[in-house]
Order: sequence, then structure tokens, then C-alpha cells
Amino acid sequence: MNIYISGQGAFAVQVAEALLDQGHKIVGAAAPRLRKGRSDEGDAMCWDRLRSWAFHRDLPWTDSAELRAQHIPDGVDLIIAAHSHAFLGRRTRARAGIATIGYHPSLLPLHRGRDAIRWTIRDGDKVTGGSVYHLTERTDAGPLAAQEHLFVPPGSTAQSLWRDHLAPLGVRLLLRVVADLAAGRHIEVPQDEKLATWEPAMGAAPLFKPELIALPGSVKVESSSWALHER
Repeated sequence: MNIYISGQGAFAVQVAEALLDQGHKIVGAAAPRLRKGRSDEGDAMCWDRLRSWAFHRDLPWTDSAELRAQHIPDGVDLIIAAHSHAFLGRRTRARAGIATIGYHPSLLPLHRGRDAIRWTIRDGDKVTGGSVYHLTERTDAGPLAAQEHLFVPPGSTAQSLWRDHLAPLGVRLLLRVVADLAAGRHIEVPQDEKLATWEPAMGAAPLFKPELIALPGSVKVESSSWALHER
């Protein structure tokens, strides 16, 4: 499978390495430019890990904030979002011949949003998990391809829960779904909107998410605010 990966940090690199070990080909990468508004071309020490990983393998890199359909090479089978906060728009997703999938560290539709793990700890959840889902126009709301739960160890922090449990689970689930898709097994289980929760990013102004509010007799209002950016 020819795979384009959009992500950041150690998790994106772990996913990329695991895919290579399974015989897949990474054809390009999108990662954030860490120095916002400033060029960092000559300062590799400021690069995101995925960008550095791609550079040493002569793979094309794109700033994930600027990712568009034209950045996805011809012949891509899958686009994978691995700890990516960049919204992949319809035309970008259409560049993937088979699917565009992402990993979210919660039992979707619970804890949609970019700080799912921190909200899991804040809310004192005893059970959490990871979900691989098909990306759509709605944030973290696409149909599920794989999901697995785990118990939150006592004393966990957001960092330890991610590092020791949810990140390894994410690598394993993504490999499972890629293997399914390579074998022609295309799994899409709709999320139950009646169970959906969404929390804003901690430290950021809350966003208006009326599609996650279901009140008896209410009229659906279309939101003009997105958690991420249209591409």
C-alpha cells in the first residue's frame, strides 16, 4: 500500500516505522512547522520528529497547516492521520484511492476533540480506549474501522496514559485497519450520535458545536466554527 501520513511527534514516527515493517510504502508526510510564522528551513533542530524522519529518507514534506489536495502524490492508497491536528478536506481525502483514516485516543463518540486524554483524566474515567475511524467533514465523527477499550490505571496522568497505553494501542489498531483495507475488508460502523460528547481544547477558547447537542424539539443549527481548518 502507498501511504501518505499526516501527523506529528514520536507517535507519527512509530506509525510510519511500523507500516514500513509491514511492507507498506510511505510516499510523503505532513507535519507542523514548529516556528509559527518564521522559516525554519535552516534550523533542523526545530523540526518536528516526523519532518526529520521524512527528510532523512528523502520523502517530500509539507507543513500540515498548508496541506492541500495537490500535495498528495498520485497513486496514494491511504492517507493516515497520526496525531494530526490538521483538518483534511474533501478534495484532499479524495486523493486517497482506498481510504483516509485517523486514530483518536478515546472510545468514540466519547471525548471528541483534540484534548481527549486530558479530559479523560479530568473526568476521572475508569475506562478509555482508542478508535480508528474514517475521516469526514465532521470532527472525529466518521464511521469506525476499529476500536478497543482499556482500563485507566490508578494514578495515571495524561502523559503516562498516552505514552504507556494509548499510543501503543493506536499503532496496533492502525496496523490492523491497514491490513484489513489491503485485504479488501472495508469496515465502517457509524458512531452513535446519542452518545457523543465533545470538549474544547484546554487552554483555548471554546468552540460552538451545536451538532453535538440534542434537545427535544430543538432545531438543528449549522455551526460556523470548526475545531480544525478546512483544506
